[in-house]
Amino acid sequence: MQFRLIHQDILTKARAGMIFSPHGTFETPVFIPVGTQGTVKALSSEELKEMGVGVVLCNAYHLYLRPGHLLIQKMGGLHRFMNWEGSLLTDSGGYQIFSISNLQKSEAEGIRFKSHIDGSQHFLTPEDVLEIQQALGADLRMVLDECTSYPTSHRQAEDSLKRTLDWARRSRQAWLKDGGKEGGLLAIVQGSTFKNLRKRAAQEVVDMDFDGYALGGLSVGEPAPLRWEIVDFTNDFLPQDKPRYLMGVGTPQELLQGVSLGVDMFDCALPTRIARNGSVFTSEGRLNLKNAQYKEDFGPLDPECDCQACQNYSRSYIRHLLWAREILGMRLATYHNLYFLTRLMEKMRKAIRVDKFRQFKKEFLGRYAKFSQ
Repeated sequence: MQFRLIHQDILTKARAGMIFSPHGTFETPVFIPVGTQGTVKALSSEELKEMGVGVVLCNAYHLYLRPGHLLIQKMGGLHRFMNWEGSLLTDSGGYQIFSISNLQKSEAEGIRFKSHIDGSQHFLTPEDVLEIQQALGADLRMVLDECTSYPTSHRQAEDSLKRTLDWARRSRQAWLKDGGKEGGLLAIVQGSTFKNLRKRAAQEVVDMDFDGYALGGLSVGEPAPLRWEIVDFTNDFLPQDKPRYLMGVGTPQELLQGVSLGVDMFDCALPTRIARNGSVFTSEGRLNLKNAQYKEDFGPLDPECDCQACQNYSRSYIRHLLWAREILGMRLATYHNLYFLTRLMEKMRKAIRVDKFRQFKKEFLGRYAKFSQ
């Protein structure tokens, strides 16, 4: 994996770049659709490709439990298994394991947990997690980390960070021992909302020389202003020539703010989740299609969008499908939301390259916030 910085906006920290992976090239900043179990809910791989998606995130924890990483390896790897020709990023599963804290126990060597599916007992080390992602054949892989909740004490955050840094060091050693497999290995910067811990985490993982760096432990309940303060602070300790990845962020407002602070990659399940519940992003704000005002609205979801849903179906029809709980309604809303974000990131990249990102951000948010329901 290689990252090439193309241009940095003159008035902000926004960056335009490219990532080269074994399964193709994609431009940054980029929003990565979440395909947790080897599928972006409600959409096919072909639909993602036609809307211009170049990279998808899948989750090693879920795929390890079902159908099993060895089965996927036997089937030719995750790309072939899900018929995806583009790049794949796999999360280590650390966040998912810690989000079911009543079923897990973190130890120095790794994580002991019960499957949320059948209650079976499992123990995974950082090295095991890398082997799982190797079997899946991911292009970009994440090291195992320990995600802290919010709020947490400085002592708890520091103890957790020590473990995360030890696991990152072990992961890096295992990676190098095998000669550095194809693709890239990304570390995760933890430290909760404590700046001294974030600085320490960033400096130590940078010294280990990973292929990219993720900001973890955010979007877990902290106030938004504090989140962006930590992102801005932490990014100053990350290298210019490596991609920066903010995990768990996915509204248009969040993407614009993250990009303005120098973030290159984002992922979040929210755009597809809210779509299944009737909420869509548009150039005129976020709309709840289930509201009565759209019952006789024969216009498209977004008059400025040229996606399949907007070109062929009305708000009224999609609202009817959603209320009737028809699968097509969820599919059309999901398609539109991911298409919208894919085009939004494309517009951001163009604005960055001509040093007009600040103006683009101001104009977009001024209109978006005015009309959002």
